[in-house]
Amino acid sequence: MAAQQLARGQMARRYNTRRGSGSAGRETVWGYLFIAPQMLGFLVFVIGPLLAVFVFSTQDRNLLTGSVKTVGLNNYLTILTNDALFTKAVTNSLVFTTLLVPVNIALALFLAVLLAQKLAGVMIFRVLFFSPVVTSAVAWAVVWRFMLQGEQGTLNQILSIIGVKGPNWLREPGWAMLSVVGTLVLKNVGLNMVILLAAITNIPGEYREAAMVDGANRIQVFRSITLPLLAPTLLFVTVITVIGSLRVFDHINLMTEGGPANATFVLVYYIYYTAFLGFKTGYASALAAILFGIALVLTALQFALRGRASQP
Repeated sequence: MAAQQLARGQMARRYNTRRGSGSAGRETVWGYLFIAPQMLGFLVFVIGPLLAVFVFSTQDRNLLTGSVKTVGLNNYLTILTNDALFTKAVTNSLVFTTLLVPVNIALALFLAVLLAQKLAGVMIFRVLFFSPVVTSAVAWAVVWRFMLQGEQGTLNQILSIIGVKGPNWLREPGWAMLSVVGTLVLKNVGLNMVILLAAITNIPGEYREAAMVDGANRIQVFRSITLPLLAPTLLFVTVITVIGSLRVFDHINLMTEGGPANATFVLVYYIYYTAFLGFKTGYASALAAILFGIALVLTALQFALRGRASQP
């Protein structure tokens, strides 16, 4: 009798195991079916065009005539050895990133810390600072282009009231880059502010209270507690801001068109200029591949520096 019961128990366990295995298999299949549309879209609209860019970069393609000729790595060699505009565009892109990223992150962090305080009316300021993010980039750039004109510009008219003669912000090489950077910082700082604000509100208040009980002031609490705990979020914000600054196009195209005297001729605008005004889509694809490599290297460098800084 005991042997029969033992055999029945083993058979029941095997049946339940097979049944559970089949159920898990069905759940796996349904899971893949649910993510299939997203994966298909990713393959068609992201991976496919990305691979096409690398293929086109090895060809001499003319958008106007439709002619295609394989040239191997000649496009890359020409870009790296005999293209003064490429050197200018890369320099401008790096200058643009160097100016925009620290200002954007510093201002976003300042606003996040300020708006994390429990003050009356703070929600109004949160909406106010975030509203440019959801504003149309085209509308934002066009409005600022009119505001930053010469004597007829709104900003210079305000300066003239206090006796200051402002420059032609978008038509002088020394001011054009700073003007575009400033307008783009005001446009996108609200996004980084919201991300950092969410991270700050998730820091347990006990840490700050314990530090203040031990005699730390607000600056010491921020430097020794808040800032280290924000490090992962700051890394994320830095990465997305760097990538965004490298692919800036709309503000450049609408406000300066790469001028004056190529002062704002950044790499993405050079890609557009080469592909759709010069009709050299193969050469433009090689430029896009190099931009992809630059963004990848800078992102990897930021992660590497973050990993080294986190080591004891």
